[in-house]
Amino acid sequence: MSKILAVLALSALSGILASCGVNQTKSTSEQNQSKTLKMTNKEIVGTFLGAVMKQDTATMRQVANADYIQHNPFVPTGLEPFIGLLPVLKEHGTYAENVRMFQDGDFVFMHNIWKNAKPFGADEMVAFDIIRVDENGKVAEHWDAMTVLVKETASGRTQTDGPTTVEDLDKTEVNKALAVSLVEDVLMGKNPSKIGDYISSEEYHQHNPQIKDGLTGIVEAVEYLTSQNNMFKYTKIHKVLGEGNFVLTVSEGEWNGGKKYVFYDLFRMKDGKIVAHWDVIQEIPTEGLAHNNGMFGF
Repeated sequence: MSKILAVLALSALSGILASCGVNQTKSTSEQNQSKTLKMTNKEIVGTFLGAVMKQDTATMRQVANADYIQHNPFVPTGLEPFIGLLPVLKEHGTYAENVRMFQDGDFVFMHNIWKNAKPFGADEMVAFDIIRVDENGKVAEHWDAMTVLVKETASGRTQTDGPTTVEDLDKTEVNKALAVSLVEDVLMGKNPSKIGDYISSEEYHQHNPQIKDGLTGIVEAVEYLTSQNNMFKYTKIHKVLGEGNFVLTVSEGEWNGGKKYVFYDLFRMKDGKIVAHWDVIQEIPTEGLAHNNGMFGF
């Protein structure tokens, strides 16, 4: 499961490299570079995804840095090693379906469904991908986490459905602060009784496949995990990214007997409260690593 995420994520990353072949003339290359620099970061990432799907290595080399930094633990760091993995995607017909794409400064963060991913663990996988675009408009760094797509969920919702339109751009920073407070007080256990201050009691759509909707769903899940002596514990927030009413937090924690995990939590806010939640939880591997960059390092 982690390996597929790595391969797929890397492919996505390389796709960003998008637009000038090595055999092009200098003038054409400069024109394409100028065009690339005029694109927004979202457009650069979109170009990248398209190039990956088309196995367009020339575009990849144009849009991404040769020494881009990889944080998927199973994908070698650097662009050329990633390009070397593209035949695997082509052989299995693996591709990404983007559900949501947001931008926060140099970072573009995406909610994706990977299809035809069975050779790597499952037919369909759900992932969060984060890509940093540098000051030159080049893909420079990539992070991700992935989990198996579950068909039957406790809430009846899928792991990816729900609103996708960004609203309340003027409230981005306030919403990011709200997400941080929830993680610190509730998920880190500093003041769990304040959960009602952050999550709406009237509307809370839960997309974690094991938890029901509403505050009651969270309480039931916590009670069950506690009874099994298997309650997860968040220990550190590594990154907070937001655009308007959507905020993604990337956290580190422990679960299942003290094993290290990465927690990607996407929240949707409305009127000062959290009204929806999506997540991807992945164990942090310790063996078979392709590099020493780690899954964080923001």
